[in-house]
Amino acid sequence: MRATCVKIHLDNLKSNIHQIQSILEKNTKICVPVKANAYGHGIIEIARASVSSGVDYLAVATVNEGKQLRKAGIKCPILILSIPFTDELPELVRLNLIPLVYEPEFINTLDSVAGKLHKKIDVHLKIDTGMGRIGCKPEDSVEIAKHISVKKNLALTGVCTHLAVSDSLSSEDIDFTKKQIALFFSATEEMKKQGINPGIRHCSASGGTLLYPEAHFDMVRPGLIIYGYFPSPESKQIIKKKFPSFDLQPVMELESKITGIKPITKGTSISYGRTWIAENDTWIATIPIGYGDGLSRSLSGKLSVTIKGKKYPVVGRICMDQCMIEIGEDGNPEKHLISLFDEVTIFGPGENMNTAVTLADTLGTIPYEITTLIMPRVTRVYI
Repeated sequence: MRATCVKIHLDNLKSNIHQIQSILEKNTKICVPVKANAYGHGIIEIARASVSSGVDYLAVATVNEGKQLRKAGIKCPILILSIPFTDELPELVRLNLIPLVYEPEFINTLDSVAGKLHKKIDVHLKIDTGMGRIGCKPEDSVEIAKHISVKKNLALTGVCTHLAVSDSLSSEDIDFTKKQIALFFSATEEMKKQGINPGIRHCSASGGTLLYPEAHFDMVRPGLIIYGYFPSPESKQIIKKKFPSFDLQPVMELESKITGIKPITKGTSISYGRTWIAENDTWIATIPIGYGDGLSRSLSGKLSVTIKGKKYPVVGRICMDQCMIEIGEDGNPEKHLISLFDEVTIFGPGENMNTAVTLADTLGTIPYEITTLIMPRVTRVYI
């Protein structure tokens, strides 16, 4: 096996799921998003571990992702969070996937396709309460729900929305989130008054799950927290104040091994562009990981990694397949501190390690991007 790999700590995943279950009402369902290869963690293995931990639904972005799950023998309900293309609908119906719907024309087409295949499928109505992405207006939702209810081949089994800033603690964003929740609640209550059962109501991703218990409704869709990260340090403080034992553990660990160690003299440059020049005599280690594996080139000169519990800086530009670390006199073979093939942790759940948040903060992005960037050529090892 290649020296560079991703370790997926399934016990941490299961622990995170159980932590989330502990702050929900007994009958509140959980839908785990496993889209984008489960945020880089591996769609099949994460789906299986989630279902075995008592998760009720899975969510994907595409019909093909749903197909992967069905081929792997996963039978639980699977939501498709993005709108599929018309040509994909026959396969969607055959695989018994649950699409989000909101446009009458699309609803008509889906009903027709399901009828031709002699199947009746579940659908969830998507309401746009402020995300501005997909979904009908709240004031149109009851009529669209009625439109679905008269279709012979469709069953309205859920209604949902998506909160845009539920992870933010600014007063303006809190007001916006509360407005979204109120609009969603009002729409589903009006459906009930009109004799329409909205089915499973769901709107909360990680932020809503942690910070807005009134938005749990019948199901939550936690993404980031399933994989071990709080939406923000502030959200962590709030939830731990309310639930002191609540904790999350990162599921992904990115590691490599040292494949080269050599001494260099003062004035020696390292890597492309000669952006780093040794200020003193020192030792350099090379590891076989680079931006071709998903370790962003923009981290050059900004990243430190962990070897035997100690941090060492990555120096020079990160290459496509390799990068270099200054290990100083710890690399001197006479000291026996760092040797060939020692493990190097880029990020993970252990002490004195970076996490995906560390790298995300350095790059000015979010942890989702860090984990989903890890390329398929990096072997996933499930622990």
